[in-house]
Amino acid sequence: MFNTWLYSLMSVSIISLISLVGIFVVSIKLKKLKKILLFLVSFAAGALLGSVFIHILPEISEKKGLNLTNSLLILAGILAFFALEKIVCWRHCHIPSSKKHPHSFGIMNLIGDGLHNFTDGIIIAAAFMMNVSLGITTTIAVIFHEIPQEIGDFSVLIYAGYSKKKALLFNFLSALIAILGTLFTLIIGSKFNHLIDYLIPVIAGGFLYIATADLIPELKKEQGIKKSFLQFISLILGVLVMLIIK
Repeated sequence: MFNTWLYSLMSVSIISLISLVGIFVVSIKLKKLKKILLFLVSFAAGALLGSVFIHILPEISEKKGLNLTNSLLILAGILAFFALEKIVCWRHCHIPSSKKHPHSFGIMNLIGDGLHNFTDGIIIAAAFMMNVSLGITTTIAVIFHEIPQEIGDFSVLIYAGYSKKKALLFNFLSALIAILGTLFTLIIGSKFNHLIDYLIPVIAGGFLYIATADLIPELKKEQGIKKSFLQFISLILGVLVMLIIK
C-alpha cells in the first residue's frame, strides 16, 4: 500500500513538472518546434495504443475476462472523454498557436487543462493500484502525451496575452491539480477495492480516444512522404517501448 502511494505521487509529480517545458519553448523557433512536436505526438499515440493493447487489456482479461461489462466500460471511457472535451471546450491541440491556428481564451484553457490534469492523476493512481508495471507504462504514455500538450497550453496562454512568467506559473499550478486526482483515487480506491476494477477499462477507453481522436488526426495533417514515414516510425517506437517494458 505504501509503495502504491509512493510510486503514484512520484510519477504524478514528475508529470506536473513537465508543465515547465515552456521555458525551453521560448528559445525554440516555431518552425523547429512544430517539427519536434509532430514526432512527439506520433510517439505519444503509439505509447497510448501500446499501453492499452499490451498492458491494460491483457490485465483486464487475466483478472475478470474481457466480458460485456468491461467492453461497455471501455466504450463508456471513450464517450466520457468525448463529452469532457465538448463540455469544457478542452482541446488536445498539440500545435502551437498562430494566426492560422487560433485557440480559445486563456482562462477557458486553464479550466479545461485543470480538469485534464485531474484525470491524469486518476489514471496514474489507478494504474499503480493494479500493479507497478502497469503504473510505469501508463506514466510513460502520459508523459509523452503531456509534453506536446503542455507546449500547446503554454502557447495558448501566451497567445491570450499572459506574460511568459505568468503563463509558466498558471500552467504549473494547473498541472499540480493532477496530484489532487491521484490523492482522490488513492483514498477512494482504498475504501472501495472493486472501484479500480471498473476504473481501469474506462481509462483504456480514454487512452483509445486520446490516441485515435486527438493525436492521430493531428498527424494526418502532414502529407509529405518523408515526414509521414518518420511519424509512422515514431508511432511504432511508442508501441515497442510499451512492449519492451512488459
